[in-house]
Amino acid sequence: MDLYQPSKEFAERANLRAGADYEALISDARSDPEGFWEQIAESELHWFRKWDSVLDDSEHPFYKWFVGARTNMSFNCLDRHCQTERRDRPAILWEGERGDRRELTYQQLLEAVQRFSNVLKARGYRAGDRAILYMPMVPELPVAMLACARLGIIHSVVFAGFSSEALKTRILDLDASLVVTADGGWRRGKVVPLKQAVDEALDDCPGVRDVIVYRRTRSEITMQQGRDSWWDDLEAGVPADCPAEELDSEHPLYVLYTSGTTGKPKGIVHTTGGYQLQVSMAMRWVFDIKDEDIYWCAADIGWVTGHSYIVYGPLLVGTTTVIYEGAPDYPGPDRFWSLVDRYKVNVFYTSPTAIRAFIRFGDEYPGRHDLSSLRLLGSVGEPINPSAWEWYHSVIGGGRCPIVDTWWQTETGSIMISPVPGVTALKPGSGTFPLPGISADVVDGEGRPVKPGGEGYLVVRKPWPSMFRTLWGDPERFIETYWSQMPGLYFVGDAARKDEDGYIWVLGRVDDVMNVSGHRLSTAELESTLVRHTAVAEAAVVGMPDELTGQAVIAFVTPIRGNDPTDELAAELRDWVAQQIGKFCRPKQIRFSDALPKTRSGKIMRRLLREIVTTSRVTGDITTLEDLSVINRLAAQQDEERDGD
Repeated sequence: MDLYQPSKEFAERANLRAGADYEALISDARSDPEGFWEQIAESELHWFRKWDSVLDDSEHPFYKWFVGARTNMSFNCLDRHCQTERRDRPAILWEGERGDRRELTYQQLLEAVQRFSNVLKARGYRAGDRAILYMPMVPELPVAMLACARLGIIHSVVFAGFSSEALKTRILDLDASLVVTADGGWRRGKVVPLKQAVDEALDDCPGVRDVIVYRRTRSEITMQQGRDSWWDDLEAGVPADCPAEELDSEHPLYVLYTSGTTGKPKGIVHTTGGYQLQVSMAMRWVFDIKDEDIYWCAADIGWVTGHSYIVYGPLLVGTTTVIYEGAPDYPGPDRFWSLVDRYKVNVFYTSPTAIRAFIRFGDEYPGRHDLSSLRLLGSVGEPINPSAWEWYHSVIGGGRCPIVDTWWQTETGSIMISPVPGVTALKPGSGTFPLPGISADVVDGEGRPVKPGGEGYLVVRKPWPSMFRTLWGDPERFIETYWSQMPGLYFVGDAARKDEDGYIWVLGRVDDVMNVSGHRLSTAELESTLVRHTAVAEAAVVGMPDELTGQAVIAFVTPIRGNDPTDELAAELRDWVAQQIGKFCRPKQIRFSDALPKTRSGKIMRRLLREIVTTSRVTGDITTLEDLSVINRLAAQQDEERDGD
């Protein structure tokens, strides 16, 4: 496999440089992890009161960081920058799907946040109260997040594509008394009726006493007297001066719900002090952020990537963050590249799913735009297959941009495994090594490190600052899900391989590893092989029970445009896998689909595909599913397969 060394030009300007300085950083983190994080915390962030101890590990796994310290996320994101020349630097560059644009400097954003904070205070909201934010990708969403953070109101952002039922579940679980929403949002040229979904959800949520509505689409909606208020009406005449609350380091910042196998979403709780430290350092180490950079994370704020790397991380380090409201291919497949060109984006961070979609559209679309401003590319959400990595590097990065292939989770809060650009030699498809201060490892079933070249389970051995603290209202599930499989270790739930050079290759969820005729196969390896075929844009592989082999490989494939989904192509793909890996893993079936079931953050929902091939129906949690029609079509296809047998 090709090894991509950092270019001399990039390495010379990198925030972390190869050699003695970087080795000393790694050594310090290993020899004295608490001292390592303490020194960074003192230099990077503002604390109203310093901590009594860096880490309290007396009640494993309920760790506490920077015990006794008092700080505020909103202050660190805004106020301290506005005491410098950064006050006049753009904090947010925003573009709506219909082409409308806004720019907010750090000073303007601070004033907007303070004004909305005063709105919330006037309505009686204080530290410890809970708010649901159900909004489109407009600047007012980060304004609401930062206002809540300023006052200590625990917020939970619910992705604007969720149904009213999913919204209701989260409101009830959080026992929220405030909902902030909009009349609607724009998606692919159509209005998403957000306020209508709120009204439907609140029929069963008597604890909500306030709904604040931002005017976005100016759609006709119903406003309930005494409960519903327009954002702009409440702000009229409100002063833009509201001091940040001095909050305990362990005060909950937000709760973010993620799907669980039981069907009930899990409320991941992140606190303030440690979280803000680690996301800010990832911005510096992983994205190599400079003062002059224009940075764009093309995710949605409704997911943890958006929390950490659209809102909080970029603002903590004082960079300019781009926010885009709409779909990546609307009104045409080059929308993302037009944004990179227009705003002269330097650092671009997106998902392998999006990259594969761009490959499917064709090279002509990025070719229409000047992408020369890019100097660093990132990948997030799932392992990126090497062929997509190579395309991203050559077509989007022009062969000059390092790619930081990042591994982390909603639960970890921040990036854990990633190349350090300018330092790490890159292997396409590998997340490479844990970041300084992170003790991730690949172990066997007994918790012992695997030998070079071995496969096992990805774990984290020691606590880290941005770690989640518990599951909202369910500490028993927190312990059982994450800490009981391997005592003393955080069980990630991913399978991984450590190669001869120590590079970590994440292979996917543990339940995405199949056993075919005694051979352990990762779905990631099979999918990567299929996508290397010139006719395949995207693939998802699951196992189906088989009397002969234990499990049989079933591959769902989306062809690149111009390739007809024929029996001949299916046979060719089955032979291709056999040639590339071995005859024992030849797919039993190739099922073509124009789309695969994905979460709204872009991850393929293999769990649903597994249910389809094993039971012909889907019974698990589908609240994060982007397009229900995709799974319905695949289920119908399964019925046809069964009827034909």
